[in-house]
Amino acid sequence: MAERSQERERDRERPVPRIRLDLPSERRYRLLPEYDPEAFGRLSERIARFLGTGRFLVWMTLTVVVWIGWNVFAPASLRFDEYPFIFLTLALSLQASYAAPLILLAQNRQDDRDRVNLEQDRKQNERSIADTEYLTREIAALRMGLGEVATRDWIRSELQDLVKELEERGRERGLFPPDGERRSDVPDR
Repeated sequence: MAERSQERERDRERPVPRIRLDLPSERRYRLLPEYDPEAFGRLSERIARFLGTGRFLVWMTLTVVVWIGWNVFAPASLRFDEYPFIFLTLALSLQASYAAPLILLAQNRQDDRDRVNLEQDRKQNERSIADTEYLTREIAALRMGLGEVATRDWIRSELQDLVKELEERGRERGLFPPDGERRSDVPDR
């Protein structure tokens, strides 16, 4: 027991290495080279874009024609790829073996961008639908509220009805003269 307590005390006395977050970490050396995947992706997209152009087809056709022409019509000592053109086939196969993965990588990056854009469009559509539904409810509430509000024409007709009713009651009581008679109110003042 005494030995354990002494070990604990020694462990407490040892300085604990402190990790500082305000300093950059030490560079770790790796056996494999490091590369920026984004830069590589951008490069692959540029290559894939170039491979899909007419300019590439023209340059490739010119290269193949010059290659075959040189190896058919040049002096025998200067020819480097005789008739079955095995070296040309190898070069074209090598170009195709690099082009296919680069094109696939570019397509994957485009799919990722399309997926992000689709998600953003979907969220925007949801917001637009929610806004439209809210505005529809507000307009319906305003229409219902306006249905209960007295309009100018309705108030005018009600006032005309009241004036007619008052005139009829006034005639019955003798307060209003008949339409043809006009009396002055000077003596009443």
